[in-house]
Amino acid sequence: MRRDADVLIAGAGPTGLVLAIDLARRGVRALLVEKADRLFPGSRGKGLQPRSQEVLDDLGVLPAIQAAGSLYPRMLRWEGTERRGEWDMMKRAEPTARIPYANTLLIPQSRTQELLRARLVELGGEVRFGAELTGFREYADGVEAELSRDGAACETVRAAFLVAADGGRSTVRRALGIGMTGETVDPRPMLVADVRLAPEAGVDRGNWHVWPTAPGGGVALCPLPGGDVFQLIASFEDAAAVVDTAPEAVRDLLAARTPLAAKDVVEVVWASGFRARAAMADRFRAGRVFLAGDAAHVHSPAGGQGLNTGIQDAYNLGWKLGQVLRHGAPAALLDSYEAERLPVAADVLGISTRIHRASAEGESTQRGEEVQQLGLGYRDSALAAETRTGLAEDALRAGDRAPDGPCGDGRRLFDLFRGPHFTLLAVGTALPGLPGAPTCIRTARIAAYEPYGTGLFLIRPDGYVGWAGATADGLDAYLAAVGAAPAPVTAPA
Repeated sequence: MRRDADVLIAGAGPTGLVLAIDLARRGVRALLVEKADRLFPGSRGKGLQPRSQEVLDDLGVLPAIQAAGSLYPRMLRWEGTERRGEWDMMKRAEPTARIPYANTLLIPQSRTQELLRARLVELGGEVRFGAELTGFREYADGVEAELSRDGAACETVRAAFLVAADGGRSTVRRALGIGMTGETVDPRPMLVADVRLAPEAGVDRGNWHVWPTAPGGGVALCPLPGGDVFQLIASFEDAAAVVDTAPEAVRDLLAARTPLAAKDVVEVVWASGFRARAAMADRFRAGRVFLAGDAAHVHSPAGGQGLNTGIQDAYNLGWKLGQVLRHGAPAALLDSYEAERLPVAADVLGISTRIHRASAEGESTQRGEEVQQLGLGYRDSALAAETRTGLAEDALRAGDRAPDGPCGDGRRLFDLFRGPHFTLLAVGTALPGLPGAPTCIRTARIAAYEPYGTGLFLIRPDGYVGWAGATADGLDAYLAAVGAAPAPVTAPA
């Protein structure tokens, strides 16, 4: 099949953009199509967890994200016009050598997407707007997809693989006939909106303001960094309520539930209604088609897990597609995407649901380590090869996130890992010889370091320990399985 792209990605949300960036830096031709005529304009997924920040560090976009974001402000509880106390929703922590990004970052989803798109353009990629994927056919060697513009078929695109990052109502998932298994987290509707408030409204930007006992349902106003916009979240006590997202209705809601007047809302930038639901696709792959982000799993917004889990999906899938398409890895490597990501998504869905229901019942809502995604890993994966024995219970093992730390030359381990390559790290021991090593593997040696102990660690391109050993026994077989085997050494003629 003649190919117009190696990978066709449907949906230019955070998941699709991260995947396109990762593929672009690997030299994989990706076509990213988006049915809307612009990027998503709202703040919806406004929290970037520490693990996602590590991903964005690797992809070269974190400095811009940090400049545009901020730490979460303290919550301020109100009863009408009376202050009733402050607290931190996000537990604060100091960065460490192992964890350089210790706190959740507040940044509107729209701004995150703008910066991701800018990075994609830097790498020579683009987003094709106004191009809706309306159907596709799969063949033995690729996928042929139909694109439409303004409801009329406009183009046929051929690619080796198709990735559906087209949201919770995914066209691709439905065409595949893959079901979504889930539940309604809360039957009561909610409103989320971005509103610009007049300075004279008197709502300071140093706090996240909440009126939990407001008539009709609780209200929260979170100041978004980089301007004068607040994210409004309003719940409704009546499960049968119809959420009106018209600007005047949003103004009236704030006036009815808070001390603000309708005229204090200068602009309603964006608004949407929803009911919190948790659901997961029964499969994340069907042949040459993969599901990622909301197309694979839908979360309650509580805990800030949905956008971040989608980023991790893309990061997991990107390097595997790159190894198969550019380095001759066995096609079976792609089977590990569903095997690794489906159980992680199930766990994260449980976290979101527990936090949402606890919050709805008035229980403590402080978010701790469970939402940061630093503890997620793949120890049970076929790609986790742990060859050492007698390890301590808390020892770093194959399948775990590879911690950051000093290298002894002014650099960090994350500096060594950054890029689309594997890293063979010798900690407190000698590096084995890798004659004819391909460009997708780099080597480094550091002194013994407590989070690692001593030994050899092969760090996957997505920052997880793939293989670990006291000696190099078994390393060659692992490298062959992931398309990073050293090339045969040919004696000179």
